[in-house]
Amino acid sequence: MNRKTLVLPAVVGLLAPVLVACGGAEGVAGGGDSIVVGTTDELIADKDAPAPLDPAHAYDTGSWNVLRQTLQTLMHAPRGGGQPVPDAAKTCSFTDKASESYRCELRTDLSFTDGSPITAEDVKFSIERVLKINDDNGAAALLANIEAIDIKGDHEVVFHLATPDATFPYKLSTPIAGIVSKKKYEGDKLRAGFGVDGSGPYTMTTQVKDDAVTKVTFKKNGSYKGDVKLHNSKVELRVFEDPEAMAKALDKGEIDIATRELGPEQVAQMKEKPKENITLTELQGLSIFYLAFNTDHPAVKDKAVRQAMAALVDRGQIAGQVYSATAEPLYSLIPASVSAHKNAFYNRYGEPSRAQAKQILRKAGIKTPVKLSLHYSKDRYSGATAKEFGLLKTQLNASKLFDVTVEGSDWATFRTAHKRGDYPVFGLGWVPDYPDPENYIAPFLEKDNFLNSPYVNTEARKLIPQSRRQADRAAAEPTFARLQEIVANDVPVLPLRQDKQYVAARAGVTGVERLLNGSSDLQLWELGRGDS
Repeated sequence: MNRKTLVLPAVVGLLAPVLVACGGAEGVAGGGDSIVVGTTDELIADKDAPAPLDPAHAYDTGSWNVLRQTLQTLMHAPRGGGQPVPDAAKTCSFTDKASESYRCELRTDLSFTDGSPITAEDVKFSIERVLKINDDNGAAALLANIEAIDIKGDHEVVFHLATPDATFPYKLSTPIAGIVSKKKYEGDKLRAGFGVDGSGPYTMTTQVKDDAVTKVTFKKNGSYKGDVKLHNSKVELRVFEDPEAMAKALDKGEIDIATRELGPEQVAQMKEKPKENITLTELQGLSIFYLAFNTDHPAVKDKAVRQAMAALVDRGQIAGQVYSATAEPLYSLIPASVSAHKNAFYNRYGEPSRAQAKQILRKAGIKTPVKLSLHYSKDRYSGATAKEFGLLKTQLNASKLFDVTVEGSDWATFRTAHKRGDYPVFGLGWVPDYPDPENYIAPFLEKDNFLNSPYVNTEARKLIPQSRRQADRAAAEPTFARLQEIVANDVPVLPLRQDKQYVAARAGVTGVERLLNGSSDLQLWELGRGDS
C-alpha cells in the first residue's frame, strides 16, 4: 500500500487529534458488549481476486485492516507509533552491522486458534509460501530480499537478506508476514474466500452478499499471546456503499464509529453543524493520491507530455475546491509529514504555467493538442474522485495543449485494465506499508513494482538499495532527495494530494484517537466503553 535499533523518520502530528465537536451523553449503537464500526473499505472476492484475505495476495488497506486483527506477525507497530516491537516474537534484532541477518526468538506457548502450537517452522512456511506463490497483486515484493530462512529448534528464526535492509523489521510487521498454519493454507496455492485462521488478537466471522463482505464480527481471541492489550471483547465492522450511507448510520445510532473513509462533504457537514452526541477527530494521515502513467503507452511515452501535465496541474485548486480542508497539495511522492520530503515537483515546475507546458511540448516536437484519456475507479476511493478528475480535465483542456477525456470504472474492471496496461493515465491512492520514505519510492520505481510500470531509471534502481543500508534513517535523506528529483524530472507518477484522516464517534466510546495510526492501520483493540 503496501517495514535493532533504528532511528525513525520524523512523522508530525500522528497522535495529535483536533476535536471539532463535543460528545454528549446519549447511548451508543449496538448495545451489549459489541462496538460497531463503519467503513467504506470493500472486501470483494471475484474471478480476478478470489482470495482477498489471503496474506499472500492481500495488498490493500481494507484487507490488511482485517488481517491485522486476526493474523499475528513477528513484529508490529506499537501504540503511539515508532519502531516496530515484537509481537509473536519475544525478541528480534539484526545480528550483523550490515543489516543482512535478522534473528527472531518466538514467544513460548504460542498457538493458533484451533489449539495447534506455533513453531519456527510455521513462520518459515508462512514467509516462504508468500514468496513461492508470488501473487501478481504485488505484496510479495516486500519480502523479495529474503535469500534464505534458517530455523533452530522450535523458537528461533534467522532471515538472511540478499542485500542490506534496515527497513526489514517494518516489513515483518505487515500482514504479508502473517503467520499461518499448514493445516489451513496450502503452500503453493491461495486460499479463496473470506476465511482467516491465525493467532492474532481476534477471531472473526463474516457476512457476505453477492461475493462482497457486508459485516465482519471480531471476537477476542482468548489464546492470543502478544504485545497488544485488548480494551474490548467484541467489535463489528460494517461495510457501507459510500460515506453518505455511513454518516447516516452514525446519525441514527446504528453504528458507534464512522472511519475509513468519511468524504469531504460529510466532514464539512460535521464541522459546520456539530451534533451534540458525535465527536469528529482529525488525524494527520500519510496516504497520498497520484496519477500513474503507462510509460510505454504511445500517448504518454514521451516524458515531455508527462512533464507538461506536471506544469499545468493546479493541486491547490483540486485540494481547495474538491476536498476543502480534508486534503493538502502534494509535490512529491514522499508526503510532507515524513522526513526526507522535498517539494520536488514545485521546485521543478513552480506554479501552474501554460507557457512552461507549451515550451516543454514545443521543444520535444509534440503536436498539440495531445489527445489523452484519464481513468479512475468510481467505487474505490472518496465519492469526490469523479469531481477531481473532472477538474483535472478542465485544467488540462483549458490550456488548449491537451484534449482530455475522463472515464470512471468499477474497481474490478479498473484494477484489471490498469494492470494489463490498457490505460495511459490512471489515478490511484497509496497508503504506506510502513512510515519510512523508502516505502513511498521503492514500490513505484523498483523492478516488479506493484503498478506493473514499464518505467526504468537505472540511477534510481541503484539508489534505492543504497537507501536501505542506513540504520540511521536520517542519513539516507540525501539519497531520497535525489530520488524525488528523478521522479519530478521523469514523471512516471504525478503526485496530487495528501489526505487527512477523520474518525467520527458517538458518545461513550474510548480509544477513538488511537483507532487509526498514520499508516491507516485499524487498531480495533484500542476501542472501549466508558473507563475501559
